[in-house]
Amino acid sequence: MSSPAVTTRPLGAQPVAVAGVDKSFGSTPVLRGASLEVQPGRMVALLGPSGCGKTTLLRIIAGLETADAGTVRVGDQVLTGPGVQVPPERRRIGMVFQDWALFPHLSVARNVAYGLPRGPRRERDQRVAAALEMVGLGGLGDRQPGTLSGGQQQRVALARAIAPEPQVLLLDEPFSNLDTALRVQVRTEVHHLLVELGITTVFVTHDQEEAFVLGDEVAVMYGGVIVQQATPADLYRAPATRWVAGFVGEANLVPGQARGSRAETSFGPVPLREAASGPVDVLVRPEELRVDPGDEGEAARSLARVELVEFYGHDTVYVLRLEGGLTLRCRQGSAPRFGRGDQVVVRYDGPATIAYPAHADPSGP
Repeated sequence: MSSPAVTTRPLGAQPVAVAGVDKSFGSTPVLRGASLEVQPGRMVALLGPSGCGKTTLLRIIAGLETADAGTVRVGDQVLTGPGVQVPPERRRIGMVFQDWALFPHLSVARNVAYGLPRGPRRERDQRVAAALEMVGLGGLGDRQPGTLSGGQQQRVALARAIAPEPQVLLLDEPFSNLDTALRVQVRTEVHHLLVELGITTVFVTHDQEEAFVLGDEVAVMYGGVIVQQATPADLYRAPATRWVAGFVGEANLVPGQARGSRAETSFGPVPLREAASGPVDVLVRPEELRVDPGDEGEAARSLARVELVEFYGHDTVYVLRLEGGLTLRCRQGSAPRFGRGDQVVVRYDGPATIAYPAHADPSGP
């Protein structure tokens, strides 16, 4: 599948502001005061576990669900609020559904034209052709969706969403129906296209890598609430809670004793971003640990035994058990240097990090 020939022009991107949105289905609350802000032309990933309310929030922004409370604004216009519920077709919001929702009995061109307003046939045909050209499907308008590959069908759904020139684009796990290799290729193509379009985009995913690759910012959801919204780098380095730390990447949460700007742990001192005191759990990412050959002459507190070796080609993960029983995951950017049963020395070799109160509930925010 070749890359799309992108011939785009920026669309009229608008900011999105969601404030205090509640939604229940029967007696089951799904959203509990969810709030989200998206700046014009930016891409925000809604990341969270299944059932946390991501798709429901997306559908409320689109106008496909009615909120019980709260507001949704696009630009200066209130789309959802007390006494206000602008219908979906008047919101200038495009949406790509998880299953793409193509009509199998319609041609590619007629699928793309489906969401366009009535008007002169020639103008509609021009807009359809332009949208298909944007997504790299120029000349395929007469084909049936069933004759296209999965990646091409996904791009037909995207063309249909952008043909009306929306102010906001919503995508609900748009790559989940593609196999792994195709998913990476198509999401790269879509990423380039959306950057070229400059359209405000919110997309739902449960895949942390996808959220970090595509999102200018990531909004992490849990239990119907957005618990943190930040750039991928800030989210990874300074997660707001223990739960977020583990959800957005591998995390060693190491017991320690904080004394001001550092914490003493079973393998030595770790610098802290913020001063603290007393018992803490210190966030240590696997790549922030250094492993060297060790022998019985080393300080006992630094000695560890290699329990498992996981080689990924570009790096190696060691599962280590320290003398006191603590288990750590350590990632090294090299081929394996140690084998199972080897004795090593482990030290912290990263920037100042986050510490959480030791009594914090690890089950969620």
